[in-house]
Amino acid sequence: MPLSQSDIERLGSELYHGMVNQTTVRPLTERIPDITIGDAYNISRHYLDLRLAGNREVVVGKKIGVTSTAVQSMLGVYVPDFGFLTDAMQFSDGDVPIGHLIQPKAEAEIAFKLKKALRGPGITMGDVLAATDSVMACFEIVDSRIENWKIKIQDTVADNASCGVFVVSNKRVDATGLDLSACKVRVYKNSEFLSDGEGSAVQGSPLASVAWLANTLGELGVGLEAGELVLSGSLVPLEPIVPGDVMSLTIQEIGSLNLNFIK
Repeated sequence: MPLSQSDIERLGSELYHGMVNQTTVRPLTERIPDITIGDAYNISRHYLDLRLAGNREVVVGKKIGVTSTAVQSMLGVYVPDFGFLTDAMQFSDGDVPIGHLIQPKAEAEIAFKLKKALRGPGITMGDVLAATDSVMACFEIVDSRIENWKIKIQDTVADNASCGVFVVSNKRVDATGLDLSACKVRVYKNSEFLSDGEGSAVQGSPLASVAWLANTLGELGVGLEAGELVLSGSLVPLEPIVPGDVMSLTIQEIGSLNLNFIK
């Protein structure tokens, strides 16, 4: 049986207040073993509605999570998910505050800026490329309101795909003619090499990842809109961070970022 509307609102409110108060909640899957992914998406929408209430925040895009083998293995979650990005989550290259986050982890991604809407089903990689205005280097700082990152797919879906904050590079690159699956990223933390990867880490290509998102959203009656940003998933393992850490990345043919994490 699907969760009742009152249960959906109660759990969505729990996660929202966890974000506001910097507190974690017990995994939903421990408390409700038969919770479905459909229930979880309904919870996430209520959580989002609370963020948007009174025009406190506005949606600026969507993100795909848990797309690469490295991240799936780290989290023990083997199905991609998605979340909504708001203007309050976006910061610029340079100093990035993370003191309001609970248990943040950094990941390197390729971000897409759309010039045309994408509405599934039936969206292909070619459709994604045709709808893309530009691609950018991106750091997403994920965060979980679930205690100790003890998540199953339903937990992270309900928690808006573990969204925290994100930064995209000022440099924007036309994706036409780029082999995004072969674009290589190198990540450094506190001046030391940390990890590397390439675009093929996310479902074979970031284009495939965005197509998956458009088609998955289409099943829920939601589209990717013109002008929105789409974060296509991490190319490297997640890295825990604290204020005082410095991280940088360079994505071949796309761009670079240098972040100083502050409170």
